[in-house]
Amino acid sequence: MGVSALVAAATLAVSPQQFLLAHQAAGGGFAEAGGKPDATLTAWAVLGLRAAQVPVDDTYVRTHEDDLRTPTELALGVLAEARPSDELVARLERAPTPALNATAWKLIALAQAGRPVPRDRVRYLLGHQAKSGGWSWAVGVAPDSNDTAAVVEALRAAHVGGRPIRRALAFLRRHQRQDGGFELTRGRGSDAQSTAWAIQAFLAAGARPGPAAFRYLARLRRADGSYRYDARYGTTRLMTD
Repeated sequence: MGVSALVAAATLAVSPQQFLLAHQAAGGGFAEAGGKPDATLTAWAVLGLRAAQVPVDDTYVRTHEDDLRTPTELALGVLAEARPSDELVARLERAPTPALNATAWKLIALAQAGRPVPRDRVRYLLGHQAKSGGWSWAVGVAPDSNDTAAVVEALRAAHVGGRPIRRALAFLRRHQRQDGGFELTRGRGSDAQSTAWAIQAFLAAGARPGPAAFRYLARLRRADGSYRYDARYGTTRLMTD
């Protein structure tokens, strides 16, 4: 085996799953290197590992539900728990979501928990789709690919299809760069987070994201199993999956 082959094998030796598991503390929570575990970061890690079909215990999230306060944090907790507690779901249902991003998260989480999706919130999202086909983080803000992708997932969870979804996917395609990745806003450049969100949106809509997006992410994978944020900057948060 040549040197180049050995280097390639070493690069693939540590999986993204192993990278995440290496950041799990004794109590079951997840933390950045040198930091303390917290419920939000743990919920993200649990979601990633479960998506990769790795058995993972959600006890830390369950025992730290009180640390989840904002609507998006509550939704993240509901998504992370294999069987969300009635109390956590009820808190999410009561939480006001004036922001479009928070509304999307709420719909995704309630749908996964098997709860009714509030139709007024679905209409709220549909009513704030921009002329470009995208959605923004909040009303009055310029649309971006990440929030557009999140809303697509939320609307598909609410069984919405048709023209709003087609317009949103077209918006996302206009944010794909020649390197295969997707960018947050036009001219910003591709990044891993935007690309991952876009891939999820296309899959939720029953569309093909295309192999170029996956190849872009593969190029950002590092030897320790983590992913760079983009070609220039490394990740600063534990968001490998």
